[in-house]
Amino acid sequence: MKFVRALAQLLLYLPLMALLGYFSTQPAFTHLAPDKALVRMSFSHAGELKEKCRQRSAEELAKLPPNMRAAQDCPRERSAVTIELDLDGEMIFATSVAPTGLRRDGASTLYRRLVVPSGRHQIVARLRDRPGAAFNYRAEVALDLAPGGALLIDFNPTQGGFVFRR
Repeated sequence: MKFVRALAQLLLYLPLMALLGYFSTQPAFTHLAPDKALVRMSFSHAGELKEKCRQRSAEELAKLPPNMRAAQDCPRERSAVTIELDLDGEMIFATSVAPTGLRRDGASTLYRRLVVPSGRHQIVARLRDRPGAAFNYRAEVALDLAPGGALLIDFNPTQGGFVFRR
């Protein structure tokens, strides 16, 4: 009886093992084409406040309850973060990311994956995190992107802005 049960299990498991063995090697998966590289832009950054704080007058302060009498009225809403990325003088990516939170007072978070040709490239990244038209952060680098390689573009204002990592 035990022999028949073991034989029945073997007959049931054999096709399953063959199926698993086949799908572990086929079909072949290619992450990137042989002549392509990957550029990832990923960061979370809080833009500057949209409006400056204003001084409350004595009359305004008198109208407020004692526990709410802050001398300055500071709006919480932050500016959207605008990002542009150029590859060899051609813009390949541009977006504006709104701040998170119910009052739009959180960080703007971005993750973008771009497939580009491999080889030597001139990369220019720009970011604006305040109201106005001018970009307040800019970085320009010349890099060799290996076939199948990846470049991560991060943003850290304490390190001067954009950080490029391979």
